[in-house]
Amino acid sequence: MPPSRFAVPAEVPGLAARRIAADILDGVLHKHRTLDDQLDGAGAHPGLKSLADRDRALMRRLVSTILRRLGTLGHVLSRLLDRGIPTDAPRAQSALLIGAAQILWMDVPDHAAVDLSVRLVQSDRRAAKYAGLVNAVLRRCAREGQGLIDEVKTQTLDLPQWLMTRWITHYGEATARDMALALGHEPSLDLTVKSDPAQWASRLHGETLPTGTVRTLLQGSVTMLPGFAEGQWWVQDAAAALPARLFGDIKDKAIADLCAAPGGKTAQLALAGARVTAVDRSPARMARLRDNLTRLGLQAESVVIDSAEWDGAGEGFDGILVDAPCTSTGTIRRHPDVAWLRQEGDIGALSGLQKRLLQKAVALLKPGGTLVYCTCSLEPEEGEQAIAALLAGESGLRRAPVEKDEVAGIDGIITADGDLRTLPCHLRHADPRLGGLDGFYAARLVKS
Repeated sequence: MPPSRFAVPAEVPGLAARRIAADILDGVLHKHRTLDDQLDGAGAHPGLKSLADRDRALMRRLVSTILRRLGTLGHVLSRLLDRGIPTDAPRAQSALLIGAAQILWMDVPDHAAVDLSVRLVQSDRRAAKYAGLVNAVLRRCAREGQGLIDEVKTQTLDLPQWLMTRWITHYGEATARDMALALGHEPSLDLTVKSDPAQWASRLHGETLPTGTVRTLLQGSVTMLPGFAEGQWWVQDAAAALPARLFGDIKDKAIADLCAAPGGKTAQLALAGARVTAVDRSPARMARLRDNLTRLGLQAESVVIDSAEWDGAGEGFDGILVDAPCTSTGTIRRHPDVAWLRQEGDIGALSGLQKRLLQKAVALLKPGGTLVYCTCSLEPEEGEQAIAALLAGESGLRRAPVEKDEVAGIDGIITADGDLRTLPCHLRHADPRLGGLDGFYAARLVKS
């Protein structure tokens, strides 16, 4: 009997990537798991190991596109479904989202998007009965979807209403809408290079930002890009690279980096010649920090402990960087799951932790030392209001305003009080993918 009789049929190309994308979407939307947890580390999806780099990139783009456009997708599908999205079969919901996202925003032929979504539901026992529905709805989406998007293009459906309401209150409606629009674009890859940004921008087919960050649209595995293995650069959003620069000349100075992992700012401080102590409570994240520093050929002492409980060492530090845990609403352009995982109530709980970290930093700082506090949050309670409360209660602290030349002269990112405040709509570019910054707040204080 021919051996081929017993061969396992080859899976349709691209189906595995979409199956894993559906699993990860389910993890975010129904199990409240972050993308980072599902893509890396001990909790990563087991199927990722067998995906080719191309399929892995497709899967990630699928998931991020859906989360970035979730509100608009919900509107489109609700208009195409008489009885709403099936709630008894999560795989049917995921298949509809995956198919519609490809049809409306990705360079995938409509027939392939429909076919693979149908196969996705057919392979799931609970969802199989919806195969005909998925087929019909996605075919209609190919015909009518763009018109349905146009119906709501002036609305901001792709952010939770509570978050948009806050941004309108704090930044004004025009700026809040600009921020929401910027978050709809897939961001570039930002790299902090050890030296010669122009050379690396050329090698990586990117451009050099005024701050020295190299920004490129290259996709695929970061570890395969030129310079990674040699430790010539690390991945870091251009806005995230600004706070560590606010210390000025720190050669041979003792600097503590609280809540340091995964270590981008630690690397900046070490590269500038400081004697850095990196503190973080997560053993796994601290192991990653040490691995990153080894690859980069940089050194820092590492301490695994809750930063708010750390007693420090010696006579204190010349400088302390507090990169405080926060709601991370400023990182939605790179981590679109944040918009759907965070709740407004998280702000108050995290504000308490930020207050404790600031008090600890003041205690560890030498007289005359510099404290830089930063968060990747757009919420004033975690930025401007936290610093206002600290200054009101600590007479021995004063603000050292950020000067424009310290941020490469970029317009609009220094507040009236002299603090740093970047927004997703800053650093505009003719190609939206090459514009934008993460939302960051940073203040510089000096202890008398």
